[in-house]
Amino acid sequence: MTRPITNALTIDVEDYFQVSALAPHFPRSQWDSVPCRVERNVERILALLDEFDARATFFTLGWIAERHPGLVQRIAAAGHEVASHGYGHERASAQTPDAFLADIKLAKLVLEDLCGAPVTGYRAPSFSIGAGNPWAHDCIAQAGYHYSSSVYPVRHDHYGMPDAPRFPYRLDNGLIEVPVTTVRWLGRNWPAGGGGYFRLLPYAVSRWQIERVNRADDAPAIFYFHPWELDPQQPRVREASARTRFRHYVNLDLTEARLRRLLGDFRWGRADEVFRDAA
Repeated sequence: MTRPITNALTIDVEDYFQVSALAPHFPRSQWDSVPCRVERNVERILALLDEFDARATFFTLGWIAERHPGLVQRIAAAGHEVASHGYGHERASAQTPDAFLADIKLAKLVLEDLCGAPVTGYRAPSFSIGAGNPWAHDCIAQAGYHYSSSVYPVRHDHYGMPDAPRFPYRLDNGLIEVPVTTVRWLGRNWPAGGGGYFRLLPYAVSRWQIERVNRADDAPAIFYFHPWELDPQQPRVREASARTRFRHYVNLDLTEARLRRLLGDFRWGRADEVFRDAA
């Protein structure tokens, strides 16, 4: 299928041991002793994007960038957007305003130094900006970012701001927030922007949702996934709860094939370009 609308494809560049749900099993003080798998997984993603002539935004952790500087440079050299996922993958809602501001400033400096270009986009780990920490958007603007993609307008046990606008909007401080895509159905917002839902549900559901947003709302979608979701051989954390293990490992072996279908069914670009004239 050829679609006239270009959607935004985004990748949250973090390793499997940095996922918030697995945090109890991987203390930050021990991260340097855990073998990283992120570089090989991002290289697979870059090859896929090149195969389909697609561009994307890579929301990258500063911690990862410092340890894999060549990876950040290869992302930029391939024509993709390098954006910020913060430095240490700490939830915005778990930090003080000063600590949060310091984290996102550091990440921006690290990434800009490596890619040699302004870093204008930011995404909070675990979509951790909501009604309880509206100050975070002021910090993002103060740090020099132009847009954020940190709000998910859904109900979820770990994140979500269901009353937020579904499409990009400008805040009073000038920052543009680009919420992750949802579909409005039966009086509520349903997740349509990727992540675990993309692995859990049949591919046809994601395709229908994006088509609905493109056609019914006449708007581009913003979709996300993680490099570890293409890595079924990653180490299994058997000490995690059954719920966490299910959410993290379900259908990892299907992700790459589904991404191939997604890349072929829709047109994909960088978030900074897709939403350049938003709000």
